[in-house]
Amino acid sequence: MYFGYALSVALLYCNDRNCAMAVVNDSFIKIFSQIKRFDLQMSFKVWLRKIVINTALDQLRKEKRNPRFDQAENLATEDLSAGITAKLQARDIEALLDYLPHILKTIFCLYEIEGYSHGEISRLMNIPESSSRVYLTRARKNLRELYLLNNKSRK
Repeated sequence: MYFGYALSVALLYCNDRNCAMAVVNDSFIKIFSQIKRFDLQMSFKVWLRKIVINTALDQLRKEKRNPRFDQAENLATEDLSAGITAKLQARDIEALLDYLPHILKTIFCLYEIEGYSHGEISRLMNIPESSSRVYLTRARKNLRELYLLNNKSRK
């Protein structure tokens, strides 16, 4: 019932399906072993999502894919309209996220999709808060550029 949901969350943070499957498996082990700690006042789906995200971040750290060592792609510094990002449909963003460097995708998902603050991201990812802001700005910029390139190729 919740497997597909957990997998979709894990895929936001993992570069491949094998990593996502490992994260989901580890998450369910944590859930089953800690079920007595579940607060019945809380939504199970919210609790599951939080565990999957934390497990994915732990997995990335364990695999030494720490974002501090990832190099973001250097794209042109052309300033694009912020309105383009606002116009993107959720399905457009999902399709384009896979083209972002892993650190940009992770920060974008944590901030824009999960609603974490830069302070929370900083603590979760072991990066300075300012780096979280920079990565988010780069992610938005890259998404806009990818969107524009994608639309030009369709015409």
